[in-house]
Amino acid sequence: MTLSLHHEFPATDRVVVYVGGRLDAMSFGEFDEAMLVLLPRLDEGGTVVVDLAGLEYVSSAGLRSLARIRKSMRARNGHTLLLNPQPQVRKVFDIVKAVPVNEVFTSTQELDAYLDRMQRQVIEGNGDA
Repeated sequence: MTLSLHHEFPATDRVVVYVGGRLDAMSFGEFDEAMLVLLPRLDEGGTVVVDLAGLEYVSSAGLRSLARIRKSMRARNGHTLLLNPQPQVRKVFDIVKAVPVNEVFTSTQELDAYLDRMQRQVIEGNGDA
C-alpha cells in the first residue's frame, strides 16, 4: 500500500492531517511536501493534529518527517499532536522514544479532553499548556 493523505482545517489555528498506508523511504517526500504547503496556512501558535488511524507502517524516514513537523511547529510556538496510532506504529514510537507520550492520543475523545484542559489552563491563567 502507498501513502494516502488528506486534511481539513477545523479552525485557522488547527489542521488535521489524515495519514494512511506507509510512511517510509518511498513516501516520506510526498508527506514532507504536503506539510510544507499546509503549515504556513496555520496561524502562529497553531496545532497540527496528525491522525494515524490509517497508517499501517512507519520507518525511520517517516519518523524523521514527523520530527521535522514537531520542530517546525515548536519554532512557531505551536503544537504537534498524534492521534489514533495503530498498535504497531505506537510500538515504534515507544521503542525509539520518538514522540513524547503526552503528544500521542488513542482516540478523538482523549485528544478533545486534552485540548479542553489546555484551553482551560490558559483561560484560568495557569500559564501555557
